[in-house]
Amino acid sequence: MEQMAAGVLAAVETFSKGVAQFDDITLMVLETFRKTHKKSNFMEISMKEQKRTALRIGATFWGARGSLPATITKEQIKDKIFQVLTRTRGINLDTDEAISSFVETLPFSLWSTYGCNTSCVEIREAEHYILCDAGTGIRDFGRFVMKQQKAAGGNIFHLFISHLHWDHIQGFPFFTPAYIPGNQINIYGGHERLEEAFIRQQESISFPVPLDGMAADIRFTVIETDREYEIGGLKVRAIEQDHPGGSFSYRFSRQDKAIVYSTDSEHKTEDEEGKNIYLEFIRDADLLIFDAQYSLLDAMSTKENWGHSSNLLGVELAVEANVKRLVLFHNEHTCEDEQLEQFLEDTRQYLKIYDESSPLKIDLAYDGMDIEV
Repeated sequence: MEQMAAGVLAAVETFSKGVAQFDDITLMVLETFRKTHKKSNFMEISMKEQKRTALRIGATFWGARGSLPATITKEQIKDKIFQVLTRTRGINLDTDEAISSFVETLPFSLWSTYGCNTSCVEIREAEHYILCDAGTGIRDFGRFVMKQQKAAGGNIFHLFISHLHWDHIQGFPFFTPAYIPGNQINIYGGHERLEEAFIRQQESISFPVPLDGMAADIRFTVIETDREYEIGGLKVRAIEQDHPGGSFSYRFSRQDKAIVYSTDSEHKTEDEEGKNIYLEFIRDADLLIFDAQYSLLDAMSTKENWGHSSNLLGVELAVEANVKRLVLFHNEHTCEDEQLEQFLEDTRQYLKIYDESSPLKIDLAYDGMDIEV
């Protein structure tokens, strides 16, 4: 019986190495089989290691707005419905198939939304949960974790904070896993006052539950920019960026894949040394998540020195550094979906002007966006 069990497990695990995704259901089945036949030496293989090697690195966007949340209004929804209905004129939609085909022709801004949450991005397929920033998007991420039958504790989270401005930490008091005993939450950042910022936003004048009232094991680590870390099965490096109060960009890599999270950074044209350091940091990245809150005009005039960058500069830096995919991030909170969609199209058109031979792929982040590299 043990030989048969070992054979089945070996077959399943061999198969898992040849697919891009080894889903949680398969993992649960395999773990149950291991427990059932726990006397076999084969059962000693780590499930976490199996999942880590079977899946590729990726990113899920739980919040993409800059500065503050931006809700969608009833007037905006009404306008979306009106525009969709006007497009149905003269089209036969008598069947479900016809309706589905019609929906596929609609622009993203009509059938969906770029979302309302502030910054929170999950770096997927590590050994533990890895997150960048704790804006309001971390609340939805926490709800997702709780629905994955992982509410009993024992989870490990690694949270990397770009900087301490409120839109990047404001969601943490509503992060449900932080209230679960047995969970461990490791918070990293380059600011010396990292822990103080989290404590202060949960003082009694601002929030009913203090930070030390959360039941999870919460730890703070101030990282250094001149070294590489091994965290959750990924290599992690950081550099400091130009932003009021300072901010930090993170590069996550495993084998030949790399994702750079770079938000709240202003790139000044006269800072040649800073540009060269940044280009080397993002060079050959498979995915660059880039602060493009402003248009070039805003970034160089009325909003200069506010600490953010533009879509056009993002294109130029990505092309020069041989980045494979650029995702515009920290979306302007005053822009509606249609405006953001036009912003994306303008950016793609600029790439054709700047370097028509470039294979760079450009997207604009939205809540729920999922990318595998």
